[in-house]
Amino acid sequence: MSSPSAVRDAPEHIRDLLVRLHAESKQQEESLTRDDYTNDQSMHDLMRDKFIALNEDKAHYIYQLLRATGATTIVEAGTSFGVSTIYLALAACANAAVASGKTPLVIATEYEPTKAARARENWQQCGSEIVSAIDLREGDLLDTLKINIMDVDFLLLDIWTPLALPTLKLVQPHLRHGALVIADNTVSAAKNYQEFIDYVRAPDSGFIDTVVPFAGGLEVLVYAPSQ
Repeated sequence: MSSPSAVRDAPEHIRDLLVRLHAESKQQEESLTRDDYTNDQSMHDLMRDKFIALNEDKAHYIYQLLRATGATTIVEAGTSFGVSTIYLALAACANAAVASGKTPLVIATEYEPTKAARARENWQQCGSEIVSAIDLREGDLLDTLKINIMDVDFLLLDIWTPLALPTLKLVQPHLRHGALVIADNTVSAAKNYQEFIDYVRAPDSGFIDTVVPFAGGLEVLVYAPSQ
């Protein structure tokens, strides 16, 4: 089994776990049909037991950005089965190990209890270092992210598009200068992201914005307000 090159500095058992989880996620996505998206059940019901994991190439890219920027305090909006959370925690732990006085912290959020339970199972397979770095907050993230957040280095928005802008506004006061914000699928879901895009691209938003051409698009923002 090949290991993801972007995390080759991680323990082998974690690399192998990530390969397996990505494979399961991909197989699950490929099994969905067009009818699954157009039947009478809501999208929330359809995705209740689905990975909805960040694509592997995007996860690798984010891991590299985290290592390059030395991020140790990370917020993840939309944890699902916790695949991308593993990348975030690996990077935060590695960065904290070489930064004096830094403690790795990944604040993860998940509304669905069954997904939160599955995420915890996946993290347990990684070991105590990863588990101890993650603060999983279950429930409505617009409530759970109101407390105990400060000096955020990195915000990952991998959630339903209507929640992207409210979540950003909630976390924004706690972003440090130079913090990164990433939102997934902003090209393929551009219509649903329109208010978010208008907000971050406004001249006085404080964000420097670019779109990286991964499948579906990946919005990369640097928070650099003038004051």
